[in-house]
Amino acid sequence: MKKKHRSHRDYTHESLHEERRYGIYWYSWLWHLIRPICIALSVMLVVAGVCMGAWNALYRNFFAPVDEKDTTQIAFTIESGSSLSKVANNLEKSGLVRNSTVFKYYADFLGYGQKIQAGDYVLDKTMSISAIADLLTTGDGNPITRNITIIPGWTIQDMAEYLVSIGALQSTQEFLSLCKAGTDFGDYYYISDVLSTNASRRIYVLEGYLAPDTYEVYTSATATDIIKKLLSQTEKVFSEEYHTRAEEMGMTMDQVITLASMVEKEAKANDFAKVSAIFHNRLQQNMTLGSDVTIKYVSGTKRMALTSSDLGVDSPYNTYQHKGLPPGPVCSPSAAAIHAALYPDETFIAEKYLYFCSKDPNTGELYFSRTLEEHERAVDIYAPLWEAYDQSQGN
Repeated sequence: MKKKHRSHRDYTHESLHEERRYGIYWYSWLWHLIRPICIALSVMLVVAGVCMGAWNALYRNFFAPVDEKDTTQIAFTIESGSSLSKVANNLEKSGLVRNSTVFKYYADFLGYGQKIQAGDYVLDKTMSISAIADLLTTGDGNPITRNITIIPGWTIQDMAEYLVSIGALQSTQEFLSLCKAGTDFGDYYYISDVLSTNASRRIYVLEGYLAPDTYEVYTSATATDIIKKLLSQTEKVFSEEYHTRAEEMGMTMDQVITLASMVEKEAKANDFAKVSAIFHNRLQQNMTLGSDVTIKYVSGTKRMALTSSDLGVDSPYNTYQHKGLPPGPVCSPSAAAIHAALYPDETFIAEKYLYFCSKDPNTGELYFSRTLEEHERAVDIYAPLWEAYDQSQGN
C-alpha cells in the first residue's frame, strides 16, 4: 500500500497549534506570578494613600503651625522650675500650639523635657511644634545659669571687677564689703579660724579662700551666693591629706594658703616647688621673705623694678621689712601652688637655696641662687631687662 506523506501545510498547522498552546501556557504562568504582586502593590498604594491622608490630617490638626500667615510676635515666658506639662499648657493657651498634649509627648519623646530652659522668648503662630521645641531648648531666652571663671592669681579686687564686667553683679561694692569683713561666712571653719586670729590685719578676710575654677551659678545669684560657691571649693581642694601634711610641717591652713598665694604670684607652675623651697628655707633661717608680690598687693604697682619708695611702704604685708609670712594671702592660689607650698622641692631645701629673681620678664623664667653674692650678680645682669619691660608696658 502506498504510504501517505504529510504535506508542508500539515506540519505548519501543527507547529502553529503547538506555539499557541505554549504561548497560552507561558502567559498563564506569568499571570499567576504577576497577579499577587499587582494585588500587593495595589493594597500598598491604598494603604499608603490612607496613611498619607491620616498623616496629613494629624499634621494639620496637631503638628502644623497654628497660622502660617500670622507673623505677630508673641512674648512667652518660662518660669524657673516649670514642668513640661505647664509649658505645654501655656503654649496652647497662648495660641502657639494646637494641642498641649501632643506637644508634651513630642518634646518628651525627643528628650527635650529636661532641656527646656527658663527665660523670656519671642514666638509666633507660624512656628511648628518642632521649631518651638528647638527654640525653647537652645537657650535663646534668658538663661537661668551662667558660667564664671576665676583665674589663679586673681585678687578679691580682680574678681569683683570681673563679675561686674560679665553682668553677674551690678557693682563691686557689696562683694568687696562682704570679702573684707568675712563675718557672714563664719560657718566655714577655715574662715572662722581667720576671724578668730588676725582678721584685723588683713585687707580682705576672704583673700585666698575663693578658689579658682569654673563655676555654674544662677543668673539671679547674689554676691553672697557666689562667695559661698567659691568658698566651698576651697574645702574640696584642701583635702584631709593636706591638713595632715600641714600639721607635720607645723603650719596652719591659713599659713599654707598664704604661702601658696605668694608662690602663685612669683612663679610659673614649673617653678612653684622651687620658689616654695626658697621661702621655706628663709623662714627656717628667720630671714625676711623679701617677696615683691606682697609689696605689689599693698601698693597696687605693676612695676617689676620696684623703687625704694615701693620697698619702704609701711604695711604688715611688706615682707622686706617684716619677718615671717604676711598677715594673709595676696591672691587666690591654684591647687598646684597649694601643693607646692606643702611639698617644696627637696633638692632646693637640701642645698639651701635662698634667692631668686626674674631672668626673662616675658616668659617668667627665674634665676635661682644659693648665696647673696650670687643673687646680687644676677640682679645686676637682669635688672635692665626689668626696667625695659616696665617701659614697654607703660609702668
